[in-house]
Amino acid sequence: MLDSAETGRHRQDARPDAGAIVQAARRALAAIAREHPFHLLHVVTGDHDVRPPRVLHPAFHGAFDWHSAVHGHWCVVRALRATGDAGLRDESAAVLEAHFGEAALSAEADYVAAPGREGFERPYGLAWVLQLAAELRAWDDPRAAAWSAHLGPLEALAAERLLAYARVLPYPVRSGEHAQTAFALGLALDWARDAGEAELRAAFTAEARRLFGGERAAPIHWEPSAHDFLSPALGAADLMRRVLPWEEYPEWLRRFLPSLDEAAAGPWLTPVVSPDRADGKLAHLDGLNLSRAWMLEGVAAALDESAPVHALFARAAAAHRAAGLAGAASEHYAGSHWLGTFAVYLLTGRGLA
Repeated sequence: MLDSAETGRHRQDARPDAGAIVQAARRALAAIAREHPFHLLHVVTGDHDVRPPRVLHPAFHGAFDWHSAVHGHWCVVRALRATGDAGLRDESAAVLEAHFGEAALSAEADYVAAPGREGFERPYGLAWVLQLAAELRAWDDPRAAAWSAHLGPLEALAAERLLAYARVLPYPVRSGEHAQTAFALGLALDWARDAGEAELRAAFTAEARRLFGGERAAPIHWEPSAHDFLSPALGAADLMRRVLPWEEYPEWLRRFLPSLDEAAAGPWLTPVVSPDRADGKLAHLDGLNLSRAWMLEGVAAALDESAPVHALFARAAAAHRAAGLAGAASEHYAGSHWLGTFAVYLLTGRGLA
């Protein structure tokens, strides 16, 4: 079970809803066990490379794409740690045992390490590998130690690739989708902290400060884009509260979001509505509500309650939380294959652990 430092400490009004966590994890479990449809990101180098996803990716061949399969496994493990739900444990046992086996995870590491795949699932999928590794390492389930060891080679490769990528970036990628630099660095920093990787944590911190420390006057009027599931501005703010001393962060935030008040923030911090949840790109907007909620909670938690924007962010976080959790129960696979992860990330306060 997660302790109080990892669940809902930032929300004094309620503890995480175990029922909602398990429900979201069951959607993720159904997705990771479902092989088709699958969006394969695969460069064919010869006839030998034309193989089905379950052969190329014996662990992560469900949930429509590789990164969703990775974080879908994270979602199930996180939910089991958070709730200890016996039913979910029984339902997930066969899938986790198969996908976390040594042969399956070794094959995944070999695939990613192969020549020509240096950019595979970078940064988003690799950052979720680190989150999965952190969750398995922290789990007190008797199966988890072996599974964590099996994931070790892919974990090490993911950390190496992410740091090398961050170091070569001349500017951050300020996307609202998978390529966003800030979100990936935030996940990597949380992993490094939990794994006790002090040198890597310092290295990721240095790159975050280099890439985002001088950011000013974020163009929030450009948000959202129709395909966003992450906010570029909030992603940067949520990253920097992880790396700046508490006394420096408010000044950085004032430079980054100058003259922010209700009138300026209203259009930016209003929950969004997906016009078509069956459309894979437009379904992203349901995820945007969820990620905005946890990012707003993170930024608010880094500020003194007397700060002028604290109440603004706290109110916006609550509104996005409600809208996001309502949208996460989508009946369409375009959203249901991944939204469970975002719901569990929010409900368990993972970014604030």
